[in-house]
Amino acid sequence: MEKKVDSCSPTGVLEDFFKSEDFERSHSCKEPNIDSANERNSKQGSRWRGLAQLFRTKSKKSLANLQSFGSFRLSLRSNSMRENVAVAPDFLANGNSFNDRSPRKVFTLSELQTATKNFSTENLVGKGGYAEVYKGRLPNGQLVAIKRLTKGTTDEIIGDFLSELGIMAHVNHPNTAKLIGYGIEGGMHLVLDLSPNGSLASLLYGSKEKLTWDIRFKIALGTAEGLRYLHEGCKRRIIHRDIKAANILLTKDFDPQICDFGLAKWLPEQWTHRTFSEFEGTFGYLAPEYLMHGIVDEKTDVFAFGVLLLELVTGRRALDYSRQSLVLWAKPLLKNNNVRELIDPALGENYNVRQVNIVLLAATMCIHQSSIRRPQMSQVIQLLNGNPNSLMSKRKRRVPFFTKAFHEEI
Repeated sequence: MEKKVDSCSPTGVLEDFFKSEDFERSHSCKEPNIDSANERNSKQGSRWRGLAQLFRTKSKKSLANLQSFGSFRLSLRSNSMRENVAVAPDFLANGNSFNDRSPRKVFTLSELQTATKNFSTENLVGKGGYAEVYKGRLPNGQLVAIKRLTKGTTDEIIGDFLSELGIMAHVNHPNTAKLIGYGIEGGMHLVLDLSPNGSLASLLYGSKEKLTWDIRFKIALGTAEGLRYLHEGCKRRIIHRDIKAANILLTKDFDPQICDFGLAKWLPEQWTHRTFSEFEGTFGYLAPEYLMHGIVDEKTDVFAFGVLLLELVTGRRALDYSRQSLVLWAKPLLKNNNVRELIDPALGENYNVRQVNIVLLAATMCIHQSSIRRPQMSQVIQLLNGNPNSLMSKRKRRVPFFTKAFHEEI
């Protein structure tokens, strides 16, 4: 006998959604048909409210109903277009990830409270506009970072949670943060592997022992590899939108891992860019075209990466306490090839001159005012590896440090 599904149950809500035209449309990731969008708003809104109700339930048992459905995709309304949110509960449950030490799981609120000493302030390691991050320890001794979403209405928090969860479920690279699990009891939580050395920002600006040049260059290369993966290596292009020193975690071997996908967005193949009316991100890292027109694409991340390279060389913040921009401070020095004034005094003479010139060359290209003139991350990696062929000949003549980086003897 065929088992009937209660349309009011969590399972029924999802099955209704999977059978809908909205699911098929969002799964195909095609640009929306504006003429027919209004006709679907009411139906889509009711399905979203039903799913939101599912996540409002407080027990792990409710979310367990999702595990049998495999990957699913929600299409949420935004101001300018439909926001595709891809979620893969089966992928999470099976632990099919780069980190096989600990299968991804659903955590109960009591487990998260025990791990963080009831979310005590002494375990609070980061706090932003949208979330709080706590250090925790699992029963097996594994250290974790638990991100708790805090800003917005219940539906907004659920939407942000699903969006970030969906992206992280599909990200699998040594230079991206590792998702261990998640929890929905008592709030929306993401559980990640805790990097022993903390963030790049904490070591670059908050540590008495300054990072050596070798480690800084390793961080530059690894972060570039992680960004290239997001832009070119994933099944769907991912724009991170918040690349900064605080969002680069460092393993015990100082391998960088890009974290915090709270602002990350999918970019379908047929779309050249996305446009946003509300500004989100971190001042000092925001590309000019985003500030002026709300335009976001891969070059938005490239600009932020260029700022990060300047931070690694100079030891200065992207935006210091006097609100001075690192980019505006550095550009005249870059234009005049004034390398000595750009190098972090904490490094002394302990750095590789050729590598510094190469990093400054890459930074100069990445922070170009025109997004079209900025390189792709694959070109940046070639450049950092000492291959000048990634630059067009006309760029070589116009960019400072080219001769120093590739033709001068050390």
